[in-house]
Formats: sequence, C-alpha cells, structure tokens
Amino acid sequence: MGGGPAVEPAERGATRIADRVVAKIASQAAREALHGTATEGHESPRASVVVHDGTARVRISVDLDYPADIGARCRAVRGRIVERIRGLAGMEVPEVVITVERLHASQTGRVGAERVR
Repeated sequence: MGGGPAVEPAERGATRIADRVVAKIASQAAREALHGTATEGHESPRASVVVHDGTARVRISVDLDYPADIGARCRAVRGRIVERIRGLAGMEVPEVVITVERLHASQTGRVGAERVR
C-alpha cells in the first residue's frame, strides 16, 4: 500500500480479549459438555475468569443430574472449556475450578413412579 517498510507483526500492537468474553466462552463450553440440556430447575453454567499474560484461569458453577458419574461429567466440562478457550481465544487454561452447585434427581428411577410387583 504505502511506500514505507512493512511493520513486523509483533510491533503492530496487541489484541486483548476481555475476561467477560472468555467467561462467556467457558459458560457456553460447559453447556456443550453437558449436552446443552437445560432441564427445568437447572441454572445455566456461570463462569468467572481471570486473564493474565495469555492464560485464563476459570471458575465455573454447574448443576448436574443425579445419579450420574459426577467426576466424569466434571472432566468433560473441564476438557471442553480448555478446548474452546484455546481454539477461540488462543489462550492456555492452566486451571479450571468446577463447583457443583446442585444435584437434581432424574425423573427416571424415582421411587413410586412405577413399581414392579
């Protein structure tokens, strides 16, 4: 374009992605990991993030159905959050703290729903 020398990418400036944007990515990733099912009485995942030097530290609260393998569900949430933040924001995620706020009894297996004689 201009007649001057090209400016190296590292000298052009920097892009900063706000913490709240990364928190939205984390919340959406948690919903995806939980299969996007918003069951009645379930709160949407709520995330808070601290971004510093290209890393994001995530805290997220989720509601889960019970009975379920809680450890496996949390691993799935953690993995999806790391994958999506790396892919969309280009940040490393060294820490994801998951708080299970509530366990909701599933409708199947409820006592009294159907009895076998």
